Formats: sequence, structure tokens, C-alpha cells
Amino acid sequence: MSNYVLTIGIFVAINGIVACGLNIIVGYAGQISLGHAAFFGIGAYTAALLATRAGFSFWLSLPLVIIITGAIGLLLGLPSLRVRADFLAITTIGINFIVESVFMYVPFFGGALGIGGISRILFFGIRLREAGFLALAGTLLVLSLGCTWWFARSWTGLACFALREDEISASSIGISPVLFKLLAFMTGTAMAGVGGSLYAHYMRFISATDFGFPVSVMMLSMVVVGGMGTLWGPVIGALLLTILPEVFRPLTDYRMLLYAVLLLLMIRFQPGGLLGERGVLKNLAGRIRGRLRS
Repeated sequence: MSNYVLTIGIFVAINGIVACGLNIIVGYAGQISLGHAAFFGIGAYTAALLATRAGFSFWLSLPLVIIITGAIGLLLGLPSLRVRADFLAITTIGINFIVESVFMYVPFFGGALGIGGISRILFFGIRLREAGFLALAGTLLVLSLGCTWWFARSWTGLACFALREDEISASSIGISPVLFKLLAFMTGTAMAGVGGSLYAHYMRFISATDFGFPVSVMMLSMVVVGGMGTLWGPVIGALLLTILPEVFRPLTDYRMLLYAVLLLLMIRFQPGGLLGERGVLKNLAGRIRGRLRS
């Protein structure tokens, strides 16, 4: 395969990891988040700083990135517990803009010039190029899906489902909204940190604009299109919304408009997404299984 195709595959995997984290927050816990790119950026900047200033390798910094991003997600998730619905969406947008401004204007984070010279990933002394990096990103995507699958079947996931459906009723039977919302927020943001670490080491240069509000809209679009609250939905959404902009590259300047229109159309006509309840792909799979059985 050409390097171009491999690069697209790498970005599909990275976006899929970040979208899986957002799916835990939005799809499983039912919390509206329009600032997920902030945690994607926190993971990338943490990995970049550890690589350029502390000399850490990707493998040594990855656990630290997960811990730091999850801890910051836990901290920034506290204010969101006091608001709901539209106010929660506005709060998460504000978090995105604040984090982006910190990266942009604080000299410690490179300011407007960003951070460059990030080391390549070494695997047993071999520098990972496109094919090797795709294998690594794909492996981490599979692990992220495994984490999502485990979360959905754990007591934490069941509690989040209950809170998503009816928070008052769930609270009346002893489910703590504060505890389980924060656990979902911490898990989802930690997964975004993994994607950010991969992004930083692949691009080898990052800047604050890489993690602005449009990226948050893109990630939410991936989750909604694929199917909120489904296992494979974020991956399908990441696949479609990473490849389609390449196919329609002449319309790059109108990407935000297209994402907004796509979100509105999906919410209006296919709220469950492609793999959600009454989803197109789910219905198609059901028909195929029915024919095979007959």
C-alpha cells in the first residue's frame, strides 16, 4: 500500500480511539460533551513535553499520559456535574476554548509556535514508519474497543446506563450520579489521551490549533453517525468521516458546515446512527442473518 493510504489508516485508528472515549461519555453516560478535543490535546501535549524535555520514549510516557489526562479529565469534569443539557454543552465548549488558549499563549507549551522535534516511536530499536505505526495504532484501537466492551458490561457501565435513562430513578436506588459520571468522564478522557500521544509522535509537531473546537465537533459527528452507545459505532464513524474529507477534498473549506448539516440530518432522521437502534447497517445485518438462517 502507498504511504498515503497507510496515513489515512493511521488517522482512522487515532480518531477511532478518541471517538471511543467520547462514546463512553456521551453514549454510555449520557453526558453532552462538545470539548473532547481539549483532552485529545492534553494527551498530545503531555506526550510531546515528556519526549522533548524529559527524553521519555513513547512506551515510557504512555502510562503517564493516560494517568495525567484521566486526572485532568476528572478535575475538569467536576464543574460539569452541576449543569445539564444545554448548559453542559456550553460548559464543555468553554473547557475546549480555555485549554486551547492555554496551549496557545503560555510559553511553557510552546505558545503559537507549538512543539516540534518530537521523537519517533522505537520498537526494539526500529523506528516505526507508516506500516509499523498503523499496526501499533490498530492494536491500541483494538485495546480501546476491549476497554469499551468491558466498561459497558461492568457495574460502572450498568450504572451509567441507568443514569442516562433516568437520573432521578437511578439515584433513588442508590446509584451515585457524581461517582459514576466522573468515572465515565475519567475513562473517556484517558482514552482521548492515548489518541493524543499517538498523534504527537506521528506528526512530530503539534500546535494549539490542532485541538480546537472544530475537532470536537468532528469527534462528536463520528460518534453520532456511527451510533451512540454502540461498540463499533465510533469506529464506523471515524472510518467514514476520515475518508470522506479526503474524497471530497475540494470542499475542505466547508468541512465545518458539512459536519453541522450531517449532525442535524442524523439527529432528525437517524438518531440512533448507522449501528444504533433502527440503524441502516444494523437493519441490513439483521436481514442478512435472516436470509442465512432461512
